[in-house]
Order: sequence, then C-alpha cells, then structure tokens
Amino acid sequence: MATIHFISGLPRSGSTLLAALLRQNPRFEAGMSGPLAGLFGALLGEMSARNEFSVFIDDAKRERILRGLFDNFYAEPTAEVIFDTNRFWCGWMPAVSRLFPDAKVIACVRDLPWVVDSIERLIQHNVFSPSSIFNYSAGGTVYSRAQQVVAPEGMVGGPYDALKQACYGAQRDRLMLLQYETLTTHPAKAMEAIYGFVGEPVFDHDFDHVDYDVTEFDERAGTPGLHTVRGRVKAEPRETLLPPDLFKRFVRDAFWRDPERIPDGLRVV
Repeated sequence: MATIHFISGLPRSGSTLLAALLRQNPRFEAGMSGPLAGLFGALLGEMSARNEFSVFIDDAKRERILRGLFDNFYAEPTAEVIFDTNRFWCGWMPAVSRLFPDAKVIACVRDLPWVVDSIERLIQHNVFSPSSIFNYSAGGTVYSRAQQVVAPEGMVGGPYDALKQACYGAQRDRLMLLQYETLTTHPAKAMEAIYGFVGEPVFDHDFDHVDYDVTEFDERAGTPGLHTVRGRVKAEPRETLLPPDLFKRFVRDAFWRDPERIPDGLRVV
C-alpha cells in the first residue's frame, strides 16, 4: 500500500483547497472528505462487546481488519502518497498512530466566527435548497443555525472537540495545524511546511490555477458550491453575515492563536 497521511480539522477551513493543491503533485492522491472514517468507526462498533461474537475477535484481529479496510479501499492506488480527508480523523489519533506509525495528520483550522459565517453564507446563498447540514430542514435563524452547528454533535462542534483532544493528546507530535489564513495568504509557505512535515520533496505548485469540483455531490447534499475550488489561491476579505453579538461569541475559541494555550510540541503554521 502507498504511504498514507490524513487531512482533518474544522469544516470550511481549507481542507478542500489543500487537497486541490496536493493533487497537482502527480505522486499524491487527495480529495474531499471521504467515507473511511465513518467505516472505521462502524467496524470498531461492530467488533465491540455489543456484538455477541466479539469473543472471537481480539485486538490483533481488530488491527488486521481495520488495516484491511484501508488496504482494500486503496487497493488500486494511483499515487505513491495518499492523503485521506475527514473531519473526525483527529478523534482517532491513538488508533491511527497504532495502525500507521509513520502517518501524519494535517488539521485545517480557522477562526471560529468565520467558520460559522462561511456556513451561514452558504445557506443564505442556496436559500431555495435546504441543506443536509440541517437535515434538509428549511427556516430557522442565523442564531438557531449557529447553535446547531457548534453543538457537540454539530458540523463544527464535534470536529472542534476532536481537534482539541488531538492537540492536547499524546500523539500531537504527528499533528500539524494549518491555519486557513496562512494557506490563503502565504500558500507557498504553507505547502513548504507541509512537505517538510510529511518528509516529501517539495513540489512546484501552481497557485494561480487551482481546480476541484464535485458538483453532483454538493447538489445532492443541498449545498451547491460546498467543495468547489476554482482559480487563484488568495485571501478574500469580507464583512461577516453574523450579528455582532453572535460573532463575538466565538472569538476566543481559536486557542491555537494564543501562545500560552498551545501545548508543547504542537506545530502551528
């Protein structure tokens, strides 16, 4: 099997843009969030004590079965290095380190108010297309939607908790936080740091022509444009759609920006 690394972190924080850039390297395979993390959790659950036949499955078998999931999913690799993307890989850091001792995890992060703003902007843009983010339910307000996405089981809250667990956990030496602001403002610096982190020779990326489009998937989820990347990598300043009190509610959540809150050994780019 090819070398494997993982892209994780927060939604609306640059993971699709990062994958689009990595795909420019012919040695790499990367894409939007895939099904492996969900299958991984489902398999673990089915091999647990809730299954009466779990007495026939020890940890060695569990490891082989879980590794087989990756081996079979990527049985026909088109690249030497694979980056599998899912927001919840940060929550599986102990297991990932056991299965793939050399694997690294790149967690894409962004200031929380702008993550929530980005989701709200997408919802308001697709006003006639209820989104899977809210179980295809129409209506609500910016406040109710923000509360839902930042809840522990929400689109933002769950990955944020998993991110914190990974950042303060025992496996943080294999974790790097990639800030959205760095990726969009200084893409060459960001990519150089990633290549150094995963131990691969630097590739000359084209930051003026970046494309990634999965229109059919996004439209089916009721979120057209969710994973579309086109054109030049650049920062695009804008006014927020969030009311001031709602915006301020999340300002302090970017712990990776506070030197006193960054644990020893954690890489932040």
